[in-house]
Amino acid sequence: TIIGTVYGRPEKRAELRALLAGFVAPTRAEPGCIEYQFHASQDDPDAFVFYENFASQEALDEHLKMSHLAPLLARKDELLAREIEIRHFTMLAPYQAQRGTVL
Repeated sequence: TIIGTVYGRPEKRAELRALLAGFVAPTRAEPGCIEYQFHASQDDPDAFVFYENFASQEALDEHLKMSHLAPLLARKDELLAREIEIRHFTMLAPYQAQRGTVL
């Protein structure tokens, strides 16, 4: 499990949000992706969070090499207010699959 936090520049908020939203579908289609959720902060309109679960460290490593992430990395100085924060976690409770309901 990782939680990635991205802090954008206020003047680039809409562009960054659209770019980050574009990561969702291709990442969810990756073979090792169990869960990939994209959030916007309610407290800071320029902060976005990804909550991600992958089947293995190898699957996560492959994800981080995917070409659909490249546009963000290539433009990080232009779009981001600070470095991307990535925190790694070990899941202690078994994963419970969603019941097929989209909220």
